[in-house]
Amino acid sequence: MPVKKLEANITQSMVKEEVNVLKEILDETTHKIVGDQVFEKIQGLVDLSMKEDYKQLEKVVAQLSNEEMVVVSRYFSILPLLINISEDVDFAYEINYQNNTNQDYLGKLSLTIDRVSQSDQAKEILEQVNVVPVLTAHPTQVQRKTILELTNQLHQLLRKYHDVKAGVVNRDKWYTDLRRYIEIIMQTDIIREKKLTVRNEITNVTAYYNNSLIRAITKLSRQYRHLAAQKGILLDQAKPITMGMWIGGDRDGNPYVTAETLMLSATTQSEVILNYYIDKVYKLYRNFSLSTTLVDISPAMKALAAKSNDQSIYRENEPYRRAFHYIQAKLTQNLAEVKNGLKRDDQAATPSYQNAEAFKADLLIIKDSLLANGEDALLTGDFNELLEAIDIFGFFLATIDMRQDSSVNEACVAELLKSAKIVDDYSSLSEEEKVKVLLKELLEDPRPLSSAHSEKSELLEKELKIFRTARFLKDQLGDQVIKQHIISHTESVSDMFELAIMLKEVGLVAPKQARVQIVPLFETIEDLENAQGIMEEFLSYDLVKNWIKGNHGYQEVMLGYSDSNKDGGYLSSVWTLYKVQQELTQLGEDHGIKITFIHGRGGTVGRGGGPSYEAVTSQPFGSIKDRIRLTEQGEIIENKYGNQDVAYYNLEMLVSAAISRIVPSPVANKTEVEDFYQDMDDIVHYSNGVYRHLVFDTPEFYDYFFEATPIKEVSSLNIGSRPAARKTITEITGLRAIPWVFSWSQTRIMFPGWYGVGSAFKHFIDQEEGNLEKLQAMYQSWPFFHSLLSNVDMVLSKSNMNIAEQYAQLAENEAVRAVFTTIRDEWQLTKEVLLAIEKHDDFLATNPSLRASLDYRLPYFNVLNYIQIELIKRLRHNELDEDYEKLIHTTINGIATGLRNSG
Repeated sequence: MPVKKLEANITQSMVKEEVNVLKEILDETTHKIVGDQVFEKIQGLVDLSMKEDYKQLEKVVAQLSNEEMVVVSRYFSILPLLINISEDVDFAYEINYQNNTNQDYLGKLSLTIDRVSQSDQAKEILEQVNVVPVLTAHPTQVQRKTILELTNQLHQLLRKYHDVKAGVVNRDKWYTDLRRYIEIIMQTDIIREKKLTVRNEITNVTAYYNNSLIRAITKLSRQYRHLAAQKGILLDQAKPITMGMWIGGDRDGNPYVTAETLMLSATTQSEVILNYYIDKVYKLYRNFSLSTTLVDISPAMKALAAKSNDQSIYRENEPYRRAFHYIQAKLTQNLAEVKNGLKRDDQAATPSYQNAEAFKADLLIIKDSLLANGEDALLTGDFNELLEAIDIFGFFLATIDMRQDSSVNEACVAELLKSAKIVDDYSSLSEEEKVKVLLKELLEDPRPLSSAHSEKSELLEKELKIFRTARFLKDQLGDQVIKQHIISHTESVSDMFELAIMLKEVGLVAPKQARVQIVPLFETIEDLENAQGIMEEFLSYDLVKNWIKGNHGYQEVMLGYSDSNKDGGYLSSVWTLYKVQQELTQLGEDHGIKITFIHGRGGTVGRGGGPSYEAVTSQPFGSIKDRIRLTEQGEIIENKYGNQDVAYYNLEMLVSAAISRIVPSPVANKTEVEDFYQDMDDIVHYSNGVYRHLVFDTPEFYDYFFEATPIKEVSSLNIGSRPAARKTITEITGLRAIPWVFSWSQTRIMFPGWYGVGSAFKHFIDQEEGNLEKLQAMYQSWPFFHSLLSNVDMVLSKSNMNIAEQYAQLAENEAVRAVFTTIRDEWQLTKEVLLAIEKHDDFLATNPSLRASLDYRLPYFNVLNYIQIELIKRLRHNELDEDYEKLIHTTINGIATGLRNSG
């Protein structure tokens, strides 16, 4: 019997019941605020949307005054938010229920470890597998932190609904509390008035560690070891999950990321984990009241207790408490030094720990003493959780990635070489000449190129300061705090050696060792296609071989999903990414190294998103050796890691998926799958042509995008510290992928997630009889192809061509509006071909949970689209003054909230 996805088991009746309660309270609150007349209009809009009478809906919305729009927009923006909360609560409830009743579900860790335990390499696989979610500063989460805190309160209250129904919790009090928070939300600004700073992004994202991630990760790691031990596999150094961070170190296109933000990111993270340790140690201090009149202790334990300055007469016979008091004092000193910019205080009454290993060593003295005296039961719970956390988080919490564009690195190196009188115009050199110059500097001259006395440009000074800060942080917090530096737009080997020069300036790279790994990022279709040749040359140098050897034989490569999609369309992007992984994996094997990948995935399908388990298990066999990193962005962080239960489940899914791809089940005959490759090449080539013809070769498309989508409004939305475009907002090639995808989602076209798919498959089917059956076989037997079509299915299910057509009317020129006809025809063709390949009658045939979710949420946020369209019309006709402009942002937030991972 196949194991089902856990999502499919959620009780929809409970969600509907909770949504009815929430809507009832929202209705009462709104009615009280606006009175009978406006409230009746809101209910009328709901009725028209339920009936799908969009023409009348458009007329009624057009008759609303700007003042009425304020509360109407808020009402329909908050409803999807409340629905999301209910679904999240029941999802968490279902996770706990399935685990506590020992039921199986797709991605369950016990099933995965049971299967891998049958392999001869089971211990090696489980010991080395490492999955790293990397939290990034691409916040499509436009809600304020205040709203997120209020929704968390509602989440906690809804968790009690089962007890309310059972009569365990007083219903009246519960209802009153629920009403209070909904009233507060209804009267609180949903979106930010001011643009986020990098500092805001750092503090916002680190809040998830205290809320959920630290406990979820330590719990999963303990369970991982326990399940392996049950199979007779004792793990020593296993770290199935560790965390990554871009915020504060990712300066690609973000002028606000500096040496100061890098320092702030590292110290903020260190504060979070040190506070966690201090709280845990204090809890252990309160609990460990063991007396030497009743128990024995080891000599080492006695010596540790003697170091404590806790001289209370009540602690004379309580050595464990005295020891924990000493440990807490040292950690408190660590925290004080972190807050003081990592400046060590040698005069402190109690010295700080030099590193996390020294902290752990003291805890192990306590552990050994307890074990020696048969007190192993005391090590369960908080004590073991603390030891687990130290191994995972150290004093740094999450590894910070640095990232910069290759053009910036080149400009800095060119300036350094010129000031050192080595090359006057480095950028004019050929690629071969550049590499020759760079290798000479890296191999033959240990001295830095820069001088404290030489005048430097603002850019070079800023970059050198960042690299010096990175060196300082690694020296103070350990090498794990910064391990990788990513190069955006890597197009050549010289791009990687230029970064090496910058790292050499601060002593982070030498001929025999690189303390920071150089990670190329291949983004566009062309870059991805050139990746194999670039890496082949890079790996051929002895210098690089030394660096990789010092990194235990690993070389990481980053794959960009968003830009490759914008460049070549969905099919072209996912297939090129699939093939480049195969090519680079084989290249690594040929060189006797492990090439690992960081997947630059966004939350939406158009940016590489989609269900995590399917995304990982659809990667090429062999491409996941033992490590995989993937970016987690924006609202996806809240959706996946907003509470401990859901965080645990999503992390469990990632680990299980990675292991499943290392030890694959025989899903398909390997030769048969390889036979599909030529067909995929032909299909993708055709799809790429269809996509690029519309996006880059149709003159009217440019105007259509900027007139018939809310791109200008999205770009002014305070969704993050990073500018919306690398160059100018009126240039598609320079536009960042986030506002590109975000804008298409708002119009409900969902363009980046499917355009070009239908034509390509139809062309293939028409070429030869039996090709449809071949595609159907690919769907059934090939995980990559199945995941590809499932993602398209999901995106199409959230699209709405009736609404999209109304956005098209925003374009004033008829020829520009005609672009929509091309898009709509492709949408219809894609739907027909997709369902034929899947052998389904409608979208989401295998995902009843999402289907049910859309059924009761679509009518509400469909209304928001019509409100948004009307507001944009008024804005463009100067009928919306500055006080009401932000209403458009409210609708953008509401639609994104409703669409969730497609918004």
